[in-house]
Amino acid sequence: MTVIPTTSVSLDDPSLYINRELSWLEFNRRVLEEAHDPTVPLLERLKFLAIFESNLDEFFMVRVGGLQQKVQLGITYGSGADRTPVKEILERIAQVVSRLSVDAYRILGDEVLPGLEREGILFRQLKDLTEADRKHLGEIFRKQIFPVLTPLAIDPGHPFPHLLNKSLNLAVILRRPGNPEELFAVVQAPSVLPRFVSLPTDPSNPSVRHIFTTLETVIRLHMQELFPGMQLDRDSVFRVTRNSDFEIEDEEVEDLLKTIEEEVRKRRRGAAVRLQLEQDTPEELEQFLTAALDLDPIDVYRLPGLLDLTGLFQVQGLPGYPHLRDPQFTPQLVHEFQVAPTVFTAIRNRDILVHHPYESFSCVVDFIEAAANDERVLAIKQTLYRTSSDSPIVRALQRAADNGKQVTAVIEIKARLDEERNIVWARELEKAGVHVVFGFVGLKTHCKVALVVRREEDNSIRRYVHLGTGNYNPQTARIYTDLGYFTCNPDYCEDASALFNYLTGYCELPQWRKFIVAPSRLLSFMIEQINREADLGPRGRIIAKLNGVLEQNVMKAIYRASQAGVKIDLICRGICALRPGIPGISENLRVISIVDRFLEHSRIYYFGNDGDPQVYIGSSDWMDRNLIRRVEVVFPVEIPELKKRLIDEILHVSMADNVKARELLPDGSYRRVQPSEGQPRIRSQERFLELAAQHSARMKEMLPKIETDPRIVSSRRTRSHQSSG
Repeated sequence: MTVIPTTSVSLDDPSLYINRELSWLEFNRRVLEEAHDPTVPLLERLKFLAIFESNLDEFFMVRVGGLQQKVQLGITYGSGADRTPVKEILERIAQVVSRLSVDAYRILGDEVLPGLEREGILFRQLKDLTEADRKHLGEIFRKQIFPVLTPLAIDPGHPFPHLLNKSLNLAVILRRPGNPEELFAVVQAPSVLPRFVSLPTDPSNPSVRHIFTTLETVIRLHMQELFPGMQLDRDSVFRVTRNSDFEIEDEEVEDLLKTIEEEVRKRRRGAAVRLQLEQDTPEELEQFLTAALDLDPIDVYRLPGLLDLTGLFQVQGLPGYPHLRDPQFTPQLVHEFQVAPTVFTAIRNRDILVHHPYESFSCVVDFIEAAANDERVLAIKQTLYRTSSDSPIVRALQRAADNGKQVTAVIEIKARLDEERNIVWARELEKAGVHVVFGFVGLKTHCKVALVVRREEDNSIRRYVHLGTGNYNPQTARIYTDLGYFTCNPDYCEDASALFNYLTGYCELPQWRKFIVAPSRLLSFMIEQINREADLGPRGRIIAKLNGVLEQNVMKAIYRASQAGVKIDLICRGICALRPGIPGISENLRVISIVDRFLEHSRIYYFGNDGDPQVYIGSSDWMDRNLIRRVEVVFPVEIPELKKRLIDEILHVSMADNVKARELLPDGSYRRVQPSEGQPRIRSQERFLELAAQHSARMKEMLPKIETDPRIVSSRRTRSHQSSG
């Protein structure tokens, strides 16, 4: 039933939209809820606490740093449709972060640490150390820690040091004997050393398997050795977060690589944006540090426990303890590739859709490695936004160039916080003879595309394409949910070739056959699709699975479609500035967010099209940055069985989640979705693991003759031997 607004509310009204920063903090609250959930295994709860802190670090480095810059430049309002004044945003951020931090430390201190202690994993503070502990730590300090430390005096001859971003430090007040004058010094806890130091366990008590104390505790215990002859008064652990946001002015850039390197160096010296202190830090130390770092009281956060919860990743990675972790899983091998003699044969046989991490990312690596080694392959072209520190894909591209193939890598060196790694990869690839392109100055190349050109056995030229929703990163592919699509459909291949020509050369925008590309077309396309559903009224249907909703024109179109009676479901992991459930505006809009063991990352767009559904996947969210300031690719999935899989197996299962889904309320908060009476519990990510196994079994049934072909069995043995070698 179409609901007509009772008042003529303008869709430009700021009250209809949620502030992006506050919406993001609500996402991080959902991450923290996983640490609070008693059904989550203990070491996974520890992991979520570390993720919560890591998320906050990046939030302050980028979002808060950017807002503080606006204040300094006299900019009154943020960029969002909510039109909240910048100073008010910063005040509300401080309030929300303070409350979230209290919750995080309560969860750690009252729930997770006691639970770990019952499992034989103990943490000792300075006051709890035994004499045996102190003796053990003394040896470690003198042999491993002391040589790395540099005590830094602060006086007119020794200005306040530039402390590294996110570094852990100790501020010390001390005096010379017989002199009442207070002196200040700083000792940085080296990040090259483990955050937690192991203490000896008692063989007579085998139930206690691990005892830890912190690196800063060891330094504190031996502070006198760093300042011999001085009287130590008080000390406090503190942590500094620095602004890492920077913008590049297009007209000032002559050499993009050089400019990015200079900006990365500047980032290391970025202005401080946050100071974290221990709860009982002396007031004079706080005043000293805030003055030295040029911070305001609103930027200071006193924390009732261990500073820098990201260090908990070290403990979370302890070997063993399977009962304290999520059940192990093995990604399903993609059967179409397993039974074909080559990856190229598999793609020629049919378009292939892969759902990561439930289905293995190895097929993507195999695709690039096969192209590098196949003597019939003439060229490889690939975009790289973020990849792993020891990427097999980058190594394969280097090997392909060594083998004389034409290899082009479009590397996004402006990928935030990964610039340095990407610069290293760019130089390594150039040394190997790869043509490295950095894309456009004013745009980030965020699309995920790999193109292989091969001379076939009949001497014809054929192109093969992989398109994805996530990065070419085998490490994150095990913890991010993403989609990959393999095809040699000429329309997709023609578009892929045109895209790389657009990225690497000078050309007018091509006439795309299948791709919808940002920034030229994607925004208007999405609005057209939404408006078409709105024209259908109650017959319209929109479902989107994505990571962020922020672009104002898209949001207005969604509101108009809801007003027209279109049923709209958004599965949005992170920021969503829309307010569902507003009378006359968004009663037909439902927004859920799923936070679980894997990071939801895939993007799927479904438009009902009056009974003939159209489904698209790609690299773009409904964010300003994706639709306006990035090169993105979204494309249709037209093969009926693959389209059905996206709709029935991914979208519908995600919408039905009543275990890990939270529903967005009009006030911007979220409530956990609960199963109705008699309704089965549906945890979408568990269901996806089951569906991947079923899909693999179904493929085996569909392709029995291929699997038993002796030539293919022999080929599989060869590939297996090469892989194991």
